[in-house]
Amino acid sequence: MAEIVKMHEARRRRRPVAWEPEQREPNHRGRDRLHAEMRKPERLWREALGERFREHRSRRGEKLTDTAKTAGVSPQYLSEVERGRKEPSSEMIAAIAGALGTTLVELTGEVATELQRQGAPRSGGNALLLAA
Repeated sequence: MAEIVKMHEARRRRRPVAWEPEQREPNHRGRDRLHAEMRKPERLWREALGERFREHRSRRGEKLTDTAKTAGVSPQYLSEVERGRKEPSSEMIAAIAGALGTTLVELTGEVATELQRQGAPRSGGNALLLAA
């Protein structure tokens, strides 16, 4: 038992490793830490898409199970898509969009506009539209 306690104490006293991000020295210009603090994680496409699906469904006053049945997917799958947990294929997006009375092009345009409005980096005019 004493050996285990000694090992535990030795681990607590270990010196910080140079490669650990919080211990690393900033580069010669000192910008590493500043950039890390300013950088926010980008919003994921699947999260924005899921929110858009949920908005369309709630505007129509439909239950998740009704929309899922019309789209030909399981309610569990649609729920995961709406929560941004699943990345649906373009075929699935089109099926769900159709069940919600919209089209794939309209929906991807809405999502792209929303992501651009929220400050997602731009890589060219319609790059997000082509991703779907």
